[in-house]
Amino acid sequence: MPGAPSFIALDWGTSSLRAWRFGESPNPQEKREFPWGIMKLPSQAATREDAFHDTFLRVCGEWLAQTPCPVLACGMLGSAQGWQPAAYLPCPVTLEGLAKQLTPVIHQQQTMLHIIPGVIKEGEMPEVMRGEETQIFGAISMEPALQNAIHQGMPVLIGLPGTHAKWAVVENNTITDFRTFMTGELFDVLSRHSILGATMHPGDEPHWDAFTHGLTAAQEHHQTGLLSTLFSTRSRLLTSNLTSSSQGDYLSGLLIGHELCGLASSLLRDLPATTPIALIGSANLNSRYSQAFSHVFPDRQIHAIPNATEHGLWRIAHAAGLLSTNARECTHAI
Repeated sequence: MPGAPSFIALDWGTSSLRAWRFGESPNPQEKREFPWGIMKLPSQAATREDAFHDTFLRVCGEWLAQTPCPVLACGMLGSAQGWQPAAYLPCPVTLEGLAKQLTPVIHQQQTMLHIIPGVIKEGEMPEVMRGEETQIFGAISMEPALQNAIHQGMPVLIGLPGTHAKWAVVENNTITDFRTFMTGELFDVLSRHSILGATMHPGDEPHWDAFTHGLTAAQEHHQTGLLSTLFSTRSRLLTSNLTSSSQGDYLSGLLIGHELCGLASSLLRDLPATTPIALIGSANLNSRYSQAFSHVFPDRQIHAIPNATEHGLWRIAHAAGLLSTNARECTHAI
């Protein structure tokens, strides 16, 4: 049996919930995963607040009953649709800045947990992130290439591929800029709800040649824009240059290729050629983005970083003083 927990960490997103039980080190003792995101709560409680509380107890109640300890959460739990809205801090932002602005969730006069704030970049094209900031600071602590660059005063670029892909610049342990690309969501919409997806029949294995053709098409035609190249997903099928099983990979390459071309003309444009680049994502997405980077930017080295979320939660909990003996003793039992 694991020893007494030092704290519990949650990554509570839109569609899923992950929980880690930590001891005295930054390596989790236990991990639990549930399909209970903020829009998929299993509880049928009378109020949404009670539904969040019931779900929280189903996930953490056993751990907290054994040993009361602080709980720290990141992700969409702090959104307007979550349990308790947590603030957006203005970019640039540091880990210490996040740790000082935690939002307590109080239920029946008892503090259940604390939520990490999100980050906002104001301007004509505002940007927001919620949850990715935790992953970013976790990644920095795990990859020596990133640590060395930051210690030398160099910037690093961190990508978080997914439904809404994020790319962030970190300098001096500070998130200084970031951009969002709706690559994953656009792929889902086009493949499910457009004429492009009507003929798609994905196979069991990826068609990497088709993926590469999509990347090349994006590179060669990015100046005319994504809208002018999307239809090639269909026209190449009609001219026998694609099959129904390879269309999806071609579209994936096309979208990721346009994303990277957009990255090249925005965040990457002002960064040194030696800037370290890291990816935080699933194994499948990391593989696709690594191949895409090798194709579009052959001279760039990519570092794939697993387990960044839990390490980020640990770092922020430590900076917030939640791991101290006093913090643990002041935590109420469930």
